[in-house]
Amino acid sequence: MSQVYREKIARLVKSLREKNNMTREQLSLALGYDNSYISKLEKGNINITIDGIEEIAKYFGINFDIKLTK
Repeated sequence: MSQVYREKIARLVKSLREKNNMTREQLSLALGYDNSYISKLEKGNINITIDGIEEIAKYFGINFDIKLTK
């Protein structure tokens, strides 16, 4: 995953968490992730899987639909 996409996902996850008045710890507990994982994710320091993105989207009630076109 490119750094550009890591940073976009990082901003989105942090924004969703903050809009829902959640701490990193609360989000990590809700998703079953380690708190340090959420911290690294929000800083754009790790690659997240598509499954992970889908899980976060589902938790926040976001439709995760990728349309790949050429």
